[in-house]
Formats: sequence, C-alpha cells, structure tokens
Amino acid sequence: MEEPQEISSTDDSCVDDIVIEKYLVESKEPASHVQLACGVQHCAFPLDGNQLCIWNTEDPSHQRLILRGHQQPITAVVFGNTANPLLICSASQDCVIMWKLDECREKVLEGLTPRGTVMRTLLGKVLCLRFCPDDRVVAACAGNKILVLDVESLSTSAELEGHRGPVTAAEFCAWRARVLVSVSEDRSFKVWDHRLGSLIYSSSVLTASPLLSLFIDEDSRQLVTGSADGQLWIFSLGESHHYRCVTHVDLKKKTESFSTRRVESQLCSLPEESQLPSTDGLERGGEIEVELPVLSLAPCALSLVPSSERGFVSSENASCLWIGSSAGLFILNLANFELEAVLRYKDFRNLSIQVAGSCAVMGKTGNHMAFCLLTSLFGSQVAVLEIRLACLVRSLPRPNVGKDLSVLPRSGVLPTSPLYFALVEEKSTKPASQKQSAVRSVVKDQPLVFHSRVRSSGYTSAPHVTMFLPKTNIKNNGKRSSKCKNNYKCKEYPSESPLPTRLSKQLAVASDPTAVCCLQFSDDGRRLACGLANHLSLVFDADLSGKPAVFSAVAWGTLPQRGLMSSAMAAPRIRTNETLGRLQRSVQTQPLDHGDSPQSILLSR
Repeated sequence: MEEPQEISSTDDSCVDDIVIEKYLVESKEPASHVQLACGVQHCAFPLDGNQLCIWNTEDPSHQRLILRGHQQPITAVVFGNTANPLLICSASQDCVIMWKLDECREKVLEGLTPRGTVMRTLLGKVLCLRFCPDDRVVAACAGNKILVLDVESLSTSAELEGHRGPVTAAEFCAWRARVLVSVSEDRSFKVWDHRLGSLIYSSSVLTASPLLSLFIDEDSRQLVTGSADGQLWIFSLGESHHYRCVTHVDLKKKTESFSTRRVESQLCSLPEESQLPSTDGLERGGEIEVELPVLSLAPCALSLVPSSERGFVSSENASCLWIGSSAGLFILNLANFELEAVLRYKDFRNLSIQVAGSCAVMGKTGNHMAFCLLTSLFGSQVAVLEIRLACLVRSLPRPNVGKDLSVLPRSGVLPTSPLYFALVEEKSTKPASQKQSAVRSVVKDQPLVFHSRVRSSGYTSAPHVTMFLPKTNIKNNGKRSSKCKNNYKCKEYPSESPLPTRLSKQLAVASDPTAVCCLQFSDDGRRLACGLANHLSLVFDADLSGKPAVFSAVAWGTLPQRGLMSSAMAAPRIRTNETLGRLQRSVQTQPLDHGDSPQSILLSR
C-alpha cells in the first residue's frame, strides 16, 4: 500500500503497514446498512444479495465458503461465542437460518451442498442477530419486537415488545444470564429479563437521532450505545447504580480535540527530529462537514501492545473500545473517555472503500492485529482490512520529554492574575479626578487577551465597592446616662479570651423544678428573656435585679425606640421603652390558669 498522507509516524517503515487491504470482492447487490460478522478466524458478509460468504482470515489461499439458502437479501449475520461447534446465524425477510461451520466445510469437501437449519420464517426485516454467551438462544430484532429463539428446540422462548421504533441492536449481559439489553430507533434502550419475558428498565429519550449500536463492557460493567449523529452514551450496569448515566461523548468533538493534540505535539518537536508527513489536512479539518454515525462497537485489546510501542497512549490497563464509523475507526479509552487513536479511510489512498455503509471489527487477537470488515455506502464492494495495532499507536507523535520551550513574556503579569505576587502598595491620597485618570491609563495600557477558559477570582477578595457602612459619627461626647452605666455594660467580649468559668450571680426562675429552654439578650443589652419548659417567658433586667415580667412568648425586634405588643383577644399596640418599663414593673409573677387564653408579646427597642 502507498504511504498515507496525513498519518504521522516516527517510523516511516511502519506507516505503510498500519492498514492493509487483505481481501476485496465486488457484489452484484449493495450490502450497505447490513449487520456484518467478524470473528477470531472468520469474516461473514452477504454476497450477491441472498448468499452468505465466509472468509477465513488465517487461510492464505483466501478460499471463500458460499452458503445458499435464503430467497431474500440477507440483512443480518452473527457468529456464535463458542469455538466448538462454531455457529453462524443469518437472517432475511423470509427466514432465519443457523449454520454449523465445520459441518458445512465437510459437505463442501465431499462435493455436497451444505444445508442450514431454519429457525423461524417470515419475521420481516431483521436488523440484528445476537447469540447469548453459551449459544443456547439467539435474539432476533425484527421490527419493534425482539424474538428469543431456542437453538435446540427451534422454538420461540420469548417475544419482547415495548419499543416504539425498529430495534437496531441487542446484547446479552455476560455476568447476568437472564438480562438482555436492546436499543431502537425510538432513541431509548430497554433492559429485559428474556427468560420471564418481562421489562426491567426503560430509559428516556437520549438523543435526537436513532440509536444504531450497542456494546456491554464486562470489565467496567458499563453499557455503551452510539447514535446516528456521532453521540455516545455510557451507562453503569452496577446493581446499585440504577442504570445511571456515566458520561456523554461527542465523537466529532473528541476527534477535533485529538487532532489538535497531535498537531501541538508535532509543533513542540525539534525540526531536525521531526520527519513527519504534512498535517495540512488536520488544520483544514473544517473544509468538509462529515457526519460520524456510530455503526459498530467492539472491544479493543490495546493493553496487549507492549508499553514501549504505545507512543502517546495514556493508560496501560484501561479497557478500550473500537468505534466503527462511516469515515474511519476510533479507539476510545473507557477510563478517561478520550480517543487513543484515529484511523481515517481517506488518509490511505489505496483503500477501495473511502465511505463505509456497514462496519464490523474484531479486536481481540494475540498478534496485536485487528480485522475490519467494511461494505461501501454508495457501491457494492466488500473489503477486509488488516490493522496492525502496534504500528497504529506507534504512528502517534510522542511528547518530547526533556526539551523545554522557553518563551519571554511581552508584558508583565496583570495584577488580577493568580501569578501576581507583588507587594500591595499603600494607597496614596489623591484627588478623585487624578485617581480616575490613573485608572483609565492603566486600563488603556493593558494588552487585550482572549481566554478560552475564565477563572472567577472574586469570591475570596474584598468587594470593590462598600455598600453599607455603620454610622460612627454620632455626637454624644462620649457620655452615657447614669442608668445605662449602672445597669449594663456595652463592652464587647474579646474573641481570643477563654470562656467565662466564674459564677457571678444565680437566680431561681420558678418555684417548681422547670427547665430553662432558651436565653436571649435584647439588642441594647438592657433586658434578658428567659424561656421555660412550662411555656412561660420571663423578662429580667440585664443585672438580674427586680421582679421579672411573665409572658407566654417574648421575642426582640429591631425597630428603634419602639415596642410592639399583640394579643389573641386585643388589637396590636405600639409602646415606647418607658411604657415597656412600667409594664414590666406592673406585671405580677403569677402563672397562667388553664382557662386563660395564651398571649404573645413582641418586644423591641
């Protein structure tokens, strides 16, 4: 293959080997928007409409196995999970057929025509087929329903209905054998108990476009679903997580971010060490608007690649995911939800398919390779690509560790910057006009800087404008009345002093044992309200002298020189401090009778 134009690499000999087109076939009918099957050793796809073609990836002779049995075009193909016997299931509008691959090969060697087992007929258009982990049942997504077909008895064990649109994908849960998850064009996913035929959970509408693909990661126990507009949704399948949404990934934005990081890492390299191809295509990323529908999802064995060949890959043991789209392949890290590698079909000029209509990836191989099965979106070509994972991650530019780039600033650090550590100068007493002119000149001389992220810096500093000031210019010549001097002291208790421990005065508030619930001084410090457990309130002088006034409720207000009294039997009355003093001295310390109506008095200065 020719050298790609926009794939950067530090090893030119490895660039040619990133993607190799191993197999290409021209079909009589297009196979776009069809579920393809890509296994460990085999790839299966529709050929000429109603024929099933199986290609062995380990067979150097590239001999194809053709299976015939469908009358209508094949719409879905899937491999079983067990290696012996290896099952393959295909579906069309007329029937669903299960094939045993070893028996079919033996029939061909004997010169006989291989025959499959018809499991169900006339289901309509089947968009997806999926085997359970032990290959005992297979789920067929036909229309708005999911039919669970038993492999041994060839019967329908369950019929799951609930989606309002065609079901596009389904997956069995590996650690919960009864659970089946499905996504649909109604933009939601549902969780089923396929043995009971009941619905466990139904999500809300996730996006504006139909959901096309589905993957369940057993390591992280997460569900990943992709939509036609390039959106990925990740949900947790933990038992106590209640299908909580973990994150949402925009594939297009992640691709732009990945391209930006790659260009920046190339710019930071020294010229004599940079032998990378041109990146003009990355910088012109906005020339053509390309949609990135998520056609398929598959596990990626990126952790099997040696750490010395990973290049810019961030995580070592994290689970990764292959994302197949119409424009290329992507590797997503499920630990930080960042792209680890991007492979665009247009970057390789010798690839026969530049825009894919269907995609299937098999990534779990021991030789650091992956196979991708593609069908053309506009044509009738089918291609099998061999991807060398080690060369793909090695082609990513590595950060140049140990060689820093020093840049001299054009101007000083702004005073509002968190990097500004200069001493605060004392404020000089200047006229207001001079201060305004100085501020204007400072603002005028500052450079204009655009930031992509703005950090708020006003929560820990003092306000620039004082909104309220205490009134400190009251002229009383420092004199107080003799009554104020004798009755109370308006001295503030120092905050650094310890708590008082010496008893100054003690007074019994009731003849019977009664608990004191609350204590509160008035704002002027002249009176003390004491709330008792028997629903009575006593009002004392600040020095606990004299007889207290007894009320059913007391609260201090903030109106200056005013007192407000209210009762359940009378209208509210406003009294001054002098009237309040006379009222306190005139009230007798008698408990209320049970027949008396409760009163409430609100007192204020």
